[in-house]
Amino acid sequence: MARDNPLVRLGTLGQSPWYDFITRELMATGSLRALITDDGLLGMTSNPTIFEKAIAGSADYDDDIRRLAADGLGTEEIFEGLAIPDVRAACDAFASVYDATDGVDGLVSLEVSPTLAHDATATEAAARRLWAAVARPNLMIKIPGTMEGLGAIERCIADGINVNVTLLFSVRRHEAVMEAYLTGLERRAAAGASLKRVASVASFFVSRVDTKVDPMLEAAGRSDLRGTIAIANACLAYAAFERVFQGPRWEALAAQGAKVQRPLWASTSTKDPSLPDVYYVEALIAPHTVNTLPPETFAAYRDHGAPAVRIGEGIATATTRLAALAEAGIDIETVTRELESEGVEKFAASFRSLLSGIDVKAGALTR
Repeated sequence: MARDNPLVRLGTLGQSPWYDFITRELMATGSLRALITDDGLLGMTSNPTIFEKAIAGSADYDDDIRRLAADGLGTEEIFEGLAIPDVRAACDAFASVYDATDGVDGLVSLEVSPTLAHDATATEAAARRLWAAVARPNLMIKIPGTMEGLGAIERCIADGINVNVTLLFSVRRHEAVMEAYLTGLERRAAAGASLKRVASVASFFVSRVDTKVDPMLEAAGRSDLRGTIAIANACLAYAAFERVFQGPRWEALAAQGAKVQRPLWASTSTKDPSLPDVYYVEALIAPHTVNTLPPETFAAYRDHGAPAVRIGEGIATATTRLAALAEAGIDIETVTRELESEGVEKFAASFRSLLSGIDVKAGALTR
C-alpha cells in the first residue's frame, strides 16, 4: 500500500474511503482485493441502482436467475438470492479490515427495499431478515432516514444490528438520527448487551443539494453562491456530530465500548461540469468520517486528490452561506424535504426497475 496514494492518505487523516459500487465480477477477478490492498479501501456500499446496473449489465447472474426462477421464487426473492451472496462475499473480503480496525471499518452495506421507506414495521422486519440471511458481523443494513425510519433504526441498534442510515439531507433530521442511535445504544446497554461491535453511519447526501439549489440561486440573482450550499449544509451536519458525541451522555456509552455514529458523505461525485471532479471530496475531509465514492470519483481521487483536513474552513463560513441562501428567498428545510421525497422515490423507482429487469430475464432464461 503506497503511502503517497491520496486514498491511503485520506485514511491517515481519519476519513475512511468506501466504494459505492458492487458487482460479482469485482470480487471474482480479485479487483476488490486490489482496491483494499493497494488503495486502502475500507468499506463498501450498495443501493438498488448499483444492483440494477450490475445485474442488467452483464450475464454474470444469468445462471442463478435461471435456477432461482426454476425453483419457483418470486422476483424479489430472486433479487435477494443474487444480492445476498455478493454482499456476503464482499463482507468476507473485508473481514481482515474489520478485525484490524476493531469493527470501525471493513463494513458492507445492503439496503432494505426503498419502497418500504414510510413503513417502519416493514422496514424493521426487512432489516432483521437481511441481517440474518447475510449472517456476517461486518454487514450494515441501509435504512432510509425518514421520520418513519427513526424507530426502526433505534430498535435495530438496540438489538445489535449495524445500520447505515441513508438519504439524509437535513441537519435537523441528522440530529434526530443521532438521537435514535444514542437511544438504541442506551436500550442495549440497559439490557446488559455489549456495545463494542455495534456500528452505524449517517449517510448525508451532498452534491444533490447543489444540483437542486443552484438553478434557484441563478434565478434569484445569487450565482455567487453556486456550488457552495451543499458543502455548507454538510459542514453544519458535521458540527452537529461534534456537539452530540461529547459530554456525559456520550461518555457513559463510550466507556462501555460504544463507537460514534460517523457522518458518511454520500453523493460526492461532481454533477456540475464547471467544478473539479473531486470538489466535494476535498472540501469534506474530516476525522471520524466516511466518504463513499463511486468508481469514477474513486479513480479521480487516486490520480489527483490532495488530502488535507479542510472541514474547519467550511464550518467557519457555513452559517453565513445558509443565511445568504435564506435572504435569497430559498428555505433550506423546504429544499431538503423535497430532496428526501425525491430520493426515496428515485431509489424506489430503481428498485422497481431492477425487479422488472430480473422478471424479464427470468422469463427469457426459463423458456
